[in-house]
Amino acid sequence: MRKSIIFHLLCLCQAWELRRFPRNAPRHLWATTPLTTTDPNTSTKNSRLQDTDPDLYKLQGRLLKNLRQTALSYNMLEDGDHIMVCVSGGKDSATLWHLLTLLQQKLPVKFRLTAVHVDQKQPGYDGTTLVNWFRDDYPQHDFCVIEEDTYSIVVDKTAPGKSYCTVCSRLRRGILYSKAIEIGCNKIALGHHADDCLETLMLNMIHGGQLSAIPARYTSQRGSLGVLRPLIQCWEDDIATYASNMEFPILPCNLCSNQANLQRPQMKLLLSSMTALTPTAKINLLQSLHTVKPSHLLDQNLRTNCGMDPITGAREGDVAIDDDEPI
Repeated sequence: MRKSIIFHLLCLCQAWELRRFPRNAPRHLWATTPLTTTDPNTSTKNSRLQDTDPDLYKLQGRLLKNLRQTALSYNMLEDGDHIMVCVSGGKDSATLWHLLTLLQQKLPVKFRLTAVHVDQKQPGYDGTTLVNWFRDDYPQHDFCVIEEDTYSIVVDKTAPGKSYCTVCSRLRRGILYSKAIEIGCNKIALGHHADDCLETLMLNMIHGGQLSAIPARYTSQRGSLGVLRPLIQCWEDDIATYASNMEFPILPCNLCSNQANLQRPQMKLLLSSMTALTPTAKINLLQSLHTVKPSHLLDQNLRTNCGMDPITGAREGDVAIDDDEPI
């Protein structure tokens, strides 16, 4: 009996590891490397944070752990990488940048980080605090500001009552891709988090009629750049708390905040309502993106691509409806 219990516990542990890391995830040297550093500046800052604010230190550790696991699962950080971190001036990208610089000091793989910010010439924009932050806190890293008037184009190309975000993000993405190639980067890191992923999932289902979210990693259409989202399994509340307590410089986006009836804030409210009814709703929704059952969906092309019969969904004896499902 005792041996049986131990065996089942081992099976559960193994299953949990497989859920955290895909079966084909590469096991790098740093997969089991402790999160310690020999860099004196980083060690001093972490020790000071641990002494002055233990809760914030624990939160930083949790965010670092999630980022590290995501990077491992999707092979994001490799020797010789030159990663351009897109810093918009918001809490998410500032947190991403800071955590990556910490991780850079802790891991045995050697990669280079360059921060890039786009000044889109929006009314009232002032990036002084952001520039000073990089100059004072990260003098050993490269940082550049691209000045490009996309604001006029966005306002001109967006129909009345429609969101500026689509045109704005496409223009900014094109600028960033071009800059990455110009400075020799092979990867781009973006600050999207788990809430962004779920909001996009809900947006696409409700307004787009398709089941899709945002990937943790993909290759750009130009084929030469890997696009990374290392914070994809970190929650926005944690990031907001961390950024606020760390006093990162935050630049408001006057373009988006002045628009009413945007769809994404509505999805945020919808997810909040779901969480109020079921506290684990967001956790389960995120987990569902890791455990997709193609045979239980209606997309026949997906079934075919997964080696299933497009009609029955069967593959090597598998059936679309399990015996224990209600009919």
